[in-house]
Amino acid sequence: MTWRPGKKKGPLRYAGDPNLRDGFRRALIEHIEWMGAMHYSAHSIKHRRIEVGYFIDWCEERSLTRPDEVTRAVLERYRQYLFHLRGARKGKPLSVSTQHRRLAAVKAFFKWLTRHHHLLFNPASELELPRPPERLPRHLLSVAEIEQIINAIDTADPTGLGIRDRAMLEALYSTGMRRGELVNLRVHDLDLPRGILLIREGKGKKDRDVMLSPRLLEELRSYWRSANPKPETYLFPGKGPHQNADVPIDSRSVFDAVQQAAKRAGIDKRVHPHTLRHCFATHLLESGADLHTIQLLLGHADLKTTSRYLHMSEAHLRAVANPLDSLPVRKAPGVSEPDPSSVPATA
Repeated sequence: MTWRPGKKKGPLRYAGDPNLRDGFRRALIEHIEWMGAMHYSAHSIKHRRIEVGYFIDWCEERSLTRPDEVTRAVLERYRQYLFHLRGARKGKPLSVSTQHRRLAAVKAFFKWLTRHHHLLFNPASELELPRPPERLPRHLLSVAEIEQIINAIDTADPTGLGIRDRAMLEALYSTGMRRGELVNLRVHDLDLPRGILLIREGKGKKDRDVMLSPRLLEELRSYWRSANPKPETYLFPGKGPHQNADVPIDSRSVFDAVQQAAKRAGIDKRVHPHTLRHCFATHLLESGADLHTIQLLLGHADLKTTSRYLHMSEAHLRAVANPLDSLPVRKAPGVSEPDPSSVPATA
């Protein structure tokens, strides 16, 4: 029985026939072990296994059980299959981003098979991937709205979770860190005397330092006095009996904390942790920060990723001058200036 990627299984489950010597399963296991040895993140390894697992299941349903049976034509059929596939829950087509992700994983898998001499040639070398759309966040918040959300958190909560949640939201917005980076913060990553926070192994397994604003420093000191976190533990531990144990808050709880605070603040927009990161970068740009500085603070590997905030900032776009604006306005012949009193207020 093959493993179905869509179902929740243990971490050691793999797709493919375990009894087939040169089958997909052995190749996938070796590929995953190689990714671990090359220090790929746990997130990347998990999703590579899942995405390639989808492909292997699709192949075995068509009596293809070994990598060397896959041809360029087979991969094109799989690409068409993904294009026409409908989701099991809502019956909608897979997004272009999802199609791209699944095909990219398969392409990386066959590239590895070829480089490590499991295959003589790479059937996926010329496989074209669909171009995912470059979408901008729909809902950006103003500084005042961010303030409303943070102030909506009940810090008088007897459980102490309000103080924790306020510190979390302040950290997400004031540093622009990702949700996964916040979850993995440990107490020894925080240097309060120097006002520095070390983000370990962010995206791409890169470390970076972020400077803490005076406001965030005060919030963290308040949280520190309340929670008194133990050394070598996570800065933001989970709820319940693990409050002081070495168990981090889960990503879903961070998401819920942001959404509940936005709801209490009466913000009628879709707000999630990444919204705070986008707002952080956009507000920095509007305050005059250059793109390279924002790139370093966000931990982007490519400046192109950071440059999308140029399109998100309305204030920045309005500040860009047309080179012809410095020239005198040319009036059309025979056209007189309009009477200001006759111009509608909405003009």
